[in-house]
Order: sequence, then C-alpha cells, then structure tokens
Amino acid sequence: MATPSFLWDYDIDETDFQQILEGRKELGRLNRDWAAVRLLEHASYPEIVRFLGYRELIEGWPQWRSRIRSEGRRRGFDFLARWLPEHHPEVLTPKGQASRVAPDPLEAVRPAVHRQARGPVSPNPP
Repeated sequence: MATPSFLWDYDIDETDFQQILEGRKELGRLNRDWAAVRLLEHASYPEIVRFLGYRELIEGWPQWRSRIRSEGRRRGFDFLARWLPEHHPEVLTPKGQASRVAPDPLEAVRPAVHRQARGPVSPNPP
C-alpha cells in the first residue's frame, strides 16, 4: 500500500497509519494522538475526513487543538467543531450507523464563503 503524501518523512504505509490512528497499533512514540495531529496539520480536508471522519474529529479536537501549529488550521477546525454539531449533527452519528465518508456538509456554504472573501464580482473588470 502507498504512503500518503502527509507522511513524506516517515516509512509508514496507509494501512499502518490507519491502525495507529484507530489506536490499534503504536510504533514507539507514534500513537493515536501523533497520527491525528499529523493528519490535521499536513493532510488535505478530504484526507482528514476520509481517515478520521467528522465524529472523531469533533470529539478529539479539544485534545489535539493545542498541538496544531498553524493558526489558520486551528481557526478552521474551531469553526468546524462549533458549526457541524449545530448545522449537521447527522454526520456525527456513532460508527456503524453512518458512512465514514458522508457528503461534505461544508460544500453548500463553500461558494458563499469564497464570494465573501473576494468581494463582489464586477461584470467589467478593470
């Protein structure tokens, strides 16, 4: 199995990483918390959702937050930890009751967020 891009400096394949992330395996200091923080700091949003899932992300966020170095990532996950339970509690169901890869609840707001960040679009650019 291939090594995920966010593990560029470790000789760990995807299967081993998933086992560490699920707490079923430890390799020295590489434990579940290390795997979650590594994922949250270096992986893309789709990879985070695929490996960790929304429920585990929201439940583990208070424990991992202080270890995330990027202020932007901390703010983004802070938002997600507040927003998801209020607006999409269905993605936080226990394992076995729903798919780990649920539809992205942020997809509906993403275009609006991008429009706000760029400002109004002029039909006649300068």
